[in-house]
Amino acid sequence: MLRLRNRFIVSIILLMFVMLVLSSCGQNQENNKPVSQNRFLLGTIITVQIYDKASDKLFDEIFNRLKEIENKMTINEKNSEIMLVNSNAGTKFTKVSDDTFYVVEKGKYFSELSGGRFDISIGPLVKLWNIGTEGAEIPDRRQIEEKKSLVDYNDVLLNSEKKSIMLKKTGMIIDLGGIAKGYAADEVAKILKENNIKHAIINLGGNVLAYGSKPDGSEWRIGIQNPFSSRGDYVGIVNVINKQVVTSGIYERYFEAKGKIYHHILDPETGYPVENNLVSVTVIADKGIDADSLSTSAFAMGLEKGFNLIEGLDNTEAVFITNDSKIYLTSGLNETFKLTDRSFSICDTADFAK
Repeated sequence: MLRLRNRFIVSIILLMFVMLVLSSCGQNQENNKPVSQNRFLLGTIITVQIYDKASDKLFDEIFNRLKEIENKMTINEKNSEIMLVNSNAGTKFTKVSDDTFYVVEKGKYFSELSGGRFDISIGPLVKLWNIGTEGAEIPDRRQIEEKKSLVDYNDVLLNSEKKSIMLKKTGMIIDLGGIAKGYAADEVAKILKENNIKHAIINLGGNVLAYGSKPDGSEWRIGIQNPFSSRGDYVGIVNVINKQVVTSGIYERYFEAKGKIYHHILDPETGYPVENNLVSVTVIADKGIDADSLSTSAFAMGLEKGFNLIEGLDNTEAVFITNDSKIYLTSGLNETFKLTDRSFSICDTADFAK
């Protein structure tokens, strides 16, 4: 029988342990009680927690902006901008908003940066596998081969002057699931800045925006999920100010069939879920759109190539966890990551770091 894990539960658990870590850190919460609201958007539970004075109007502005992004970029509504692009695949260009054009353009950039391991045209395979839904099942190999031929970010054509997009082949599908939430987090950060907010924690289904500092000026302490635990345990803590923390892992969405787990991060080359020794990659970056795309990219590239990709980028760090409970940290985290679960070990990266 197929066994599905509910991603929303994982998101709630993640928020719980993030807030547990925050509440244990010296600041008197009686003096800085946050104001918090939750909504279901972008296919997940969004929690906005603000430590400054915040009106309902500000929360409405944030959630309305997130809803606007969802309406443009979801592949679950036939009239979204992305679905209009997909429905015109192989026939014509489709004009889109600045939002959608920017995210697709960035998606192509990260697709190229990762050598195609992250590919925004992965949609045909995503729809075929249906991982994360009750319809998830192992597709027929012939179906996989057929859909693989439709996955190639180079066939996503952009016209920057007209802000229009065309997919070269009929049947191609853009899926922005690995990047849209990151962009949404960046848009929330803009709204917070425009409203003079200094301290906030935003959780977009596991994508954490640690906005500004804690109210006392110190760093936020964000827990990194134990990928082998369903209880919200964390393996360690990173200290950050004004950063975005995004994790891609095999525990987020998956199903089990015939004793094997099939997770949601698909390999464009094989058409099957990525198989390497990684179980999760957490990226810490200034921008959510970068952290979101890079966490998937680095995971799909594998430990060595993914590590060296992140290590070569400015203001970007990552935590790699392997299936034998080993942790590999990019150089900027050596002094800021604190291991809290001694069943894991931090390993030397000298053998493969360039």
